[in-house]
Amino acid sequence: MHKHLRIFILLLILLIVAIGTWATNMRATDWSHPLRVVIYPINGDQSDTTEDYITNLDEQDFASIKTFFIEELEQYGITSDEPIDIALSPIIRQLPPKIPHQGSTLDIILWSLKLRYWAFQRDEYQGPKAEIQLFALYFDPQTSPAVKHSTGLEKGHIAVINLFANKKQKQSNLFIITHELLHTLGATDKYNLANNEPVYPHGFAEPDLQPLYPQTYAEVMGGRIPIAEGNSKIPETLNEVIIGQQTALEIRLIK
Repeated sequence: MHKHLRIFILLLILLIVAIGTWATNMRATDWSHPLRVVIYPINGDQSDTTEDYITNLDEQDFASIKTFFIEELEQYGITSDEPIDIALSPIIRQLPPKIPHQGSTLDIILWSLKLRYWAFQRDEYQGPKAEIQLFALYFDPQTSPAVKHSTGLEKGHIAVINLFANKKQKQSNLFIITHELLHTLGATDKYNLANNEPVYPHGFAEPDLQPLYPQTYAEVMGGRIPIAEGNSKIPETLNEVIIGQQTALEIRLIK
């Protein structure tokens, strides 16, 4: 009986969260007001190099994300000088709950609830309440040449993003942040998880291009610029990235 009661309470909590998420997502993707995004920097490896890097971050470091959204929304007939408002929080001094990469569906659900509670407790940003919370964990590439996959959740409009504490990798960081931000708005991945290659047609920026290869741009959720079949490259800047039609449908740029 106690087991059934616990399951009922969990399902009730999930229902309430789902309804709240649906309402919040509808507002976040109506594109009638600046979407309030707050980035929370975290020293992911507790190194001095990373600490120095995140201490010197400012909001201007993320300005090209705003430019990307202005230009891409315009392609879908939405004109706005400020579709998103990106703010930078004080540094967060505690790591978020670890993602259970090999966990069950229930493990993932419980982790997402823990993450939202953790985010609520750690939010020291003093400005207007964030609609999207992006927790950016930075790592020194000298000691962490590879980082784990980032995770963006539509439920809760929250993301945990793994990045490099290196100016040379600033542009790739901005692309990853933009990709995960769009996940929080309902955009889905459009690449093959086994090899990271964009999936045709929705993972291609120009699926009707003849000949199909090479592509000039990356579709933001496809992740790479297809050069030839089975061969692609990471975009160097957000200037080489677009929001494709399927992604536009998912985030309600097309209604």
